[in-house]
Amino acid sequence: MGGTQSVSIGQYNVPMKTSPPTPSPSEKIPAFQTGLLAWWEANRRDLPWRHTRDPYRILVSEVMLQQTQVDRVIPHYHRWLERFPTVQALAESETADVIHLWAGLGYNRRAVNLQRTAQAVVERGGTFPSNVETLKSLPGIGPYTAGAIACFAFERDVAFIDTNMRRVLHRVFLGPELPAPLANDREITRLAAEALPDGLGWDWNQAMIEFGALHCTARKPLCVVCPLQRSCAAYPDIQSLIVERPRGVKAKKEGPFKESNRYFRGRVVDALRNRRDTGITVGELGPIVRPQFAEADVPWLLDIVHGLERDGLAAIAEEPATYDVSETRIRLP
Repeated sequence: MGGTQSVSIGQYNVPMKTSPPTPSPSEKIPAFQTGLLAWWEANRRDLPWRHTRDPYRILVSEVMLQQTQVDRVIPHYHRWLERFPTVQALAESETADVIHLWAGLGYNRRAVNLQRTAQAVVERGGTFPSNVETLKSLPGIGPYTAGAIACFAFERDVAFIDTNMRRVLHRVFLGPELPAPLANDREITRLAAEALPDGLGWDWNQAMIEFGALHCTARKPLCVVCPLQRSCAAYPDIQSLIVERPRGVKAKKEGPFKESNRYFRGRVVDALRNRRDTGITVGELGPIVRPQFAEADVPWLLDIVHGLERDGLAAIAEEPATYDVSETRIRLP
């Protein structure tokens, strides 16, 4: 608490106001834990993957939630588990079926990587490991996903960070992340481990993800009604920094999405989904992918197809005649 101190100036005893010292990260932890868990109990959403401890279902949800909003994921999650209810079912399915069912979620490579993870689990006996380091040895599993499976499936008290968790920890303990972060992921993960309450890993990590997704958001944090306001190092500066932040710079540098390679890769995969039984020739594919497609664009399109083939998202169905590359037939793998 702040107070007053007296300073002697000549014959006068002058009271001077003092500000409370800025608490260290460790001093903030009890209030942070209490405030966040209370918020979680009052605001948690009822999401389907929060009703399971099956590591396969946790894996599916975590992969789908990467760069995709929760409301969009829920129906896809249910459809996926109807078609591939177990890790064995996914591992043994045709990759073309996996890619086909992924339609609407974007970032199609995630579907192939998800199946590769399932195949690796089955090859190792069909049981998911429960510790983070062994989980990270599976293909397609990084530090966040390994931590999420260990925590949400096996209820291990492990610290890990995603975009939402990183933002919450940075703002509370370090201050605004704008115009540039003040710490790297290793330092933020260390904060996460220090703040993690013993025996409450599942609730705590779910709470941090939820708080970052609903309350302490990137562009519109609800600072005025925030239960962590008094201990938050970013308050109140974060609001003005967000308002002052220039917008659109990244988009201008990267160019419009509909001219990007990722956009055209998605168009190719969508066309292959629609011709999953017969495949499609390069000549037929071109105008579907790019309406103004011309013969001079064939090498460009083949380059995209070969990239998809390397990623396991497409296959050359037959060797083309060297004199007519447009007859090259492409299909799902």
